[in-house]
Amino acid sequence: MSLDTSTLLPAVRSFLSSPKQLLIDGEWVDAKDGKTFATVNPSTEEVLVQVAQASAVDVDRAVAAARNAFEAPSPWSRFTPRDRSHLLWRIGDLIEAHATEFAQLEALDNGKRVEAARDGDVATAAELFRYFAGWATKMEGTTIPMSVPGRSFHAYTRREAIGVVAGIVPWNFPLLMACFKIVPAITAGNTVILKPAEQTPLTALRLGELLLEAGVPAGVVNILPGYGDAGAALVDHPGVDKVAFTGSTEVGKKIAAAASVNLKKVSLELGGKAPNIIFADADLDAAVAGATLGGYFNEGQCCVNGSRLYVQRAVFDQVVEGVAAAARAITVGDGFEVGAHMGPLVSQEQFDKVLGYIRGAVADGAVLSAGSVDPARDRGYFVSPTLITSVTEQMAVQTDEIFGPVVTAIPFDTEDEVVAAANNTVYGLAAGVWSQNIGTAHRVGARLRAGTVWLNTWHADDVTLPRGGFKQSGWGRELGSFGLDDYTELKTVIAELR
Repeated sequence: MSLDTSTLLPAVRSFLSSPKQLLIDGEWVDAKDGKTFATVNPSTEEVLVQVAQASAVDVDRAVAAARNAFEAPSPWSRFTPRDRSHLLWRIGDLIEAHATEFAQLEALDNGKRVEAARDGDVATAAELFRYFAGWATKMEGTTIPMSVPGRSFHAYTRREAIGVVAGIVPWNFPLLMACFKIVPAITAGNTVILKPAEQTPLTALRLGELLLEAGVPAGVVNILPGYGDAGAALVDHPGVDKVAFTGSTEVGKKIAAAASVNLKKVSLELGGKAPNIIFADADLDAAVAGATLGGYFNEGQCCVNGSRLYVQRAVFDQVVEGVAAAARAITVGDGFEVGAHMGPLVSQEQFDKVLGYIRGAVADGAVLSAGSVDPARDRGYFVSPTLITSVTEQMAVQTDEIFGPVVTAIPFDTEDEVVAAANNTVYGLAAGVWSQNIGTAHRVGARLRAGTVWLNTWHADDVTLPRGGFKQSGWGRELGSFGLDDYTELKTVIAELR
């Protein structure tokens, strides 16, 4: 299966035909050593384009540019909060104007459906810029009374930018995750070096073009596609003041350890293995639909997906039959394919990993209620939506973050039993409860150790809401008003009044 370029917008064809370089100090440049790497269409396994591959030398160049852009009297240091607000709004408008273009690039590079990318990822990215545009003028301090006998003071706090921020993002929501790092950083007045995932660099590079078009000064946002060595160089660099990372817990631990050498600020949104609990008194039609969305959304490549399904024993068979039927009704296909509900996984590595977990579960005695141990198509990284039963809590398919369209289902009897099982994980990113008893829903939700808990819904979200995890699912929060806290320093100022 080859890419049919007739379905692509002229702007997308033009973008793919031009050199894909690094963005450093407002200029598109080759990597210093001239290296490039291929980015691949996961639906066809064909190379889309060669992309400049950043190295530690390029990281040095980008850090110097970001530092110069941050320090006064640079043009960026003279931007007022209102200037930043207007700039952010302009960028949001530009993203919206190029929504289909971004969506097609995401479908090519990541595999997700064009409609899902346009109506979900791209629309949310535009809204992020507009939401934070409002916060740029509202980063306020407080006055604090002091009690010193015989003396008078005026004490207040200021929220100030940290400095140079390194944003390292994953491949499951390439454009959206790039915006998660860039938007709060520049809202607060920081400068940014973005390292997109090597599997999916294209929408970040197209975003870089729009940032320049919108009037972002040189050096304020730099974009360095490349591999893990470039990310490691950013984390280690003494000129980087903060690292914002979204990705696996394993890599997050390495970043935290490396950042501790010079105590740079770190925020981490890491892995998840979310429990989704369905009580017998739930609206079962809604719960089945929610379990299907929660398990298979974004090809299963979403850290807050409900991959561990717990169902009260009285309705276990009914729910499993419903989710299995819904899974079998999901059509996998190319991101451009009319009628397809789910695209491929992002890469050969991810494809092999997910199928390996499914095959391992079957070998350990689990049962496939939906799905297959074989690829869903002859070419491309397609995996069928899979529901696995007869699972034990010790199986790898139950404990590990798989990051694919794989859901396990286990029956339970009592509330205490299921809460203990749900919390028996190193992760704590998301969880869900389904019950028409409002007391049960809120009581169980309060007992679950997770940063986001959904009650009688799944994946309900908004840019106004903070997100992040308990336990090994990360440090800090992103988005909402809380999302600015990790991109600012709090300064206390005390003046004696004489």
